[in-house]
Amino acid sequence: MSEGPLSDVLVVDLTRALAGPQAAMMLGDLGARVIKVESPGGDDTRSWGPPFVGPEDERQSTYFLSANRNKESVTLDLKSEDGRQVLEALVRRADVLCENFRVGVLDRLGFSVQRLHELNARLVVLQITGFGHDGPEARRSGYDQIAQGEGGLMSLTGTEQPTKVGVPIADLLAGMNGAYGVVAALHERHRTGVGRVVRTSLLAGMVGVHAFQGTRWTVAGEVPGLAGDHHPSIAPYGLFATGSAPIQIACGSQGLWLSLCEELGIDAADVRFATNPDRVAHRDELVAVLETLFAGHDAEHWLARLAEAGVPSGKVRTLDDVYTWEQTLSQHLLIDVEHPTLGTVQLPGSALRFDDNPYSGGREEHLAPPMLGQHDESVREWLSTAE
Repeated sequence: MSEGPLSDVLVVDLTRALAGPQAAMMLGDLGARVIKVESPGGDDTRSWGPPFVGPEDERQSTYFLSANRNKESVTLDLKSEDGRQVLEALVRRADVLCENFRVGVLDRLGFSVQRLHELNARLVVLQITGFGHDGPEARRSGYDQIAQGEGGLMSLTGTEQPTKVGVPIADLLAGMNGAYGVVAALHERHRTGVGRVVRTSLLAGMVGVHAFQGTRWTVAGEVPGLAGDHHPSIAPYGLFATGSAPIQIACGSQGLWLSLCEELGIDAADVRFATNPDRVAHRDELVAVLETLFAGHDAEHWLARLAEAGVPSGKVRTLDDVYTWEQTLSQHLLIDVEHPTLGTVQLPGSALRFDDNPYSGGREEHLAPPMLGQHDESVREWLSTAE
C-alpha cells in the first residue's frame, strides 16, 4: 500500500485550469502515474496569481501548486504531427485519459472517443464540461463562478445578496465526481475488458449537492432563499456572537436542545422553542436569547461549557490556524514534497487514508507539482522503450 491502491494505473491528463486537474490529482494521490500533457504555453493556472513564490526568473503560482501534485509534465503541440504521435503512444499505454476541452475540440484535434478506443479499447475516458456534453447549452465555456450562479448554489449562499463559496467549489466537485466515475469504470473494466466514457460537468456538480435544498423545491414546491449562517430547517444550528469571537452550535436533535437549555438555564417549556419546528418559526427570537446570554463571556468560555454539556460547537478557524491545529496534523492532511526550485514545500494532501497505512492517499511519498515540461525527456525515453 505504500505506493497507493492505484499504483498500477496510468493516467494521461489533458486537462487544464481546475476541474480536470483536480480529478487527475485525486487519482495520482491514490498512486496512479499521471502524465500531464500541457501545451507549450502551459496550463492556464501557471499564470494565475498573485501569490507567486520562488526565484524571480521561475516564479510559481500557488494556484497551480494546489491542483497538480503527483504528476509529471510533458509539453506537446497537439496540432503538430509530433504532438499527435506522442499522444497516440501515450493513449496506447494508458488506462485513463482525462480531458476538459470544450465540446468538439478533441474531435477536431483527431482524438474523438471512437479514435481513442481504436487506439486502446480498454481506455477509460473522463470528459468534464461546463454544462454537459449535450443539450442546448453544451458548448458554453465552464467557469466556476458562472456555474455557481447558474447551478443555483449562489442563490442559497450569503445573507444580504447571493455570494459565491470561498473556493471554486463547482470545479472541485466536478473533479471529485470525475475521479469517482473513473474508479467505477476501472472496476467495471475487470468484468468487461473494455473501457467506457465517464462524463460529468460543473453544472452537474452544483445540482448534485443541492441535497435537502433541492427537495424543498422538487417535493415541497418551496424555492429556497439565502441560508445565511443558520440552517433553514434546524434550530439552533448556526453562528452566534459572543463576548469576543463568534461560535457555532449544532443542536441536531431534541436531546441536544434540552442539554443546551439545562446548561444555559433556558426554559425548555417555552412554547416558542418547545419543538424544532417551533424554534425554526421563532429563529430570530431564539438567536436573540442565545446571543444575549453569550455576550457575558468570551468564545473560549462558552466552547468549554458547551463541550462539557455535550452540545456540538466550534470556532471559525482561519487557514493558518487550521494548518497548525493538532487535529489536522494528526490526520496526515498535509504533505511535504521536494520542488525543483522551491525546495521543501507543504501542501494540503488527500482526504483519504486506509486502515493499514497512515499516509495521505495510501502512498508514502508524493511528487511535487511539476515544472512545465519537466518530464519531456524522461517520458519520451520511456515511450521509446515501453512495450
